[in-house]
Amino acid sequence: MTDTGFHFAEPAWFLGLLLLPAVAWWLWRSAAKAAKAPVHRYADAHLLPHLSGTRALAGAERWGRFFGWAGLWLILLTAMAGPRFGYTDVRLFQPGDSLLILLDVSRSMEAADVAPSRLGRARQEVQDLILQNRRLKLGLIAFASSPHVIAPVTEDSRTILLALPALSTNLARLQGSRLHEALDRARILLDAVPADSARSLLLISDGDFDEPGLTERVRELARSGITLHVLGVGTREGGEVPGPGDGALVGPDGKPVRSRLGEAALQDLADAGGGLYRRADYRDEDIADILRAAAVSKLPPQATDERTRVWHERYYLPVLLLAALLLPRFRGRARRPAGSTGATAATPAAPRDRREETA
Repeated sequence: MTDTGFHFAEPAWFLGLLLLPAVAWWLWRSAAKAAKAPVHRYADAHLLPHLSGTRALAGAERWGRFFGWAGLWLILLTAMAGPRFGYTDVRLFQPGDSLLILLDVSRSMEAADVAPSRLGRARQEVQDLILQNRRLKLGLIAFASSPHVIAPVTEDSRTILLALPALSTNLARLQGSRLHEALDRARILLDAVPADSARSLLLISDGDFDEPGLTERVRELARSGITLHVLGVGTREGGEVPGPGDGALVGPDGKPVRSRLGEAALQDLADAGGGLYRRADYRDEDIADILRAAAVSKLPPQATDERTRVWHERYYLPVLLLAALLLPRFRGRARRPAGSTGATAATPAAPRDRREETA
């Protein structure tokens, strides 16, 4: 469907026309001052060009140039305002698959057994997932002692990408990893997604959980059609957990707390949720495998009843007109050779008569 309604996308650019009266006043004012300059006391007006080497523009010539540049300024503003006419109605397509990320931001994710830290590695994995994703709607929940919805399931992954640098362990007021509450919040968000579309969770954590009943809870989600994939962050050797100050976190026994990757527990959660378990690394295969597994939908991407209007931009028309008018002003002029002072100097001197040389 097309239409020919003409309008401007950004008509505020025409406020630039208010500069023209100011420039006109400045030209009139400068011409009036030049006519009363002290140099007129020493020579008549018709002799001044020979004295100063410059020529004052006549009134008609000065204002003719002003109106010429004013026309060019108007054309430029017209291009900046974005003229458009004609549009096409485009039917929107909505992906049928959703993936909700559960990101662990507890204190143990500050361990530096992977560079730059577990949380830093987890943020990089989420960024890679967003950049590689082509068909999933994504959401993000950061959790520690309580869950925080950073972004609901949406097609606008840029929202999550912009929020990643701000995610830290300071987001949680109380420390600890309570996955049950995060799963409850995820269930609420995914219930808004059509039940016959693929609904998946991606848990990114070091597996430092001590909650009972997690495996059974994940099985319950799998029976309702929600798959759980797990991405483990950390190493089996582990690392010391940084404390609130400069040193390591100290346990009740007075020794530094050391956190290790709970790979067995994370593998059990992935098996119970019918999903994949991968350990985070610097390669792309872990994220690619999870994206492929999460994109197995019962429904293909389908068109919705929503439509958007895509206008046909015509800004290039005044741009082409402006270029055509300015091009003659940039024509190259013939340059005189260096050291020449005039047309006579550029012309070879005629040979003198031999009799004059003899004389």
